[in-house]
Amino acid sequence: MQLLRSDVERFCGELVDQPPAVRLRSLAVLRAMVDEVTASELGSAMSSARDEGWGLRRIAKFSDVSHEQVRRMLAAAAEPETAE
Repeated sequence: MQLLRSDVERFCGELVDQPPAVRLRSLAVLRAMVDEVTASELGSAMSSARDEGWGLRRIAKFSDVSHEQVRRMLAAAAEPETAE
């Protein structure tokens, strides 16, 4: 985790001298990319925990989200499977 943090801090440091429009756009793209990857993996990890018998509140505690958010994420992850 520290390596990832260092890389992100380095990237952000390289943006300091850029014009505001470039900085803002670059940071927005970075945030969107990180959110996309982590949301997908978080949903997968939640599904695995649920398959192992974990309750929504326990998953929520380890995921740092509400149990209602866990319920929504698990439902969204299950949608493509039921559509087939």
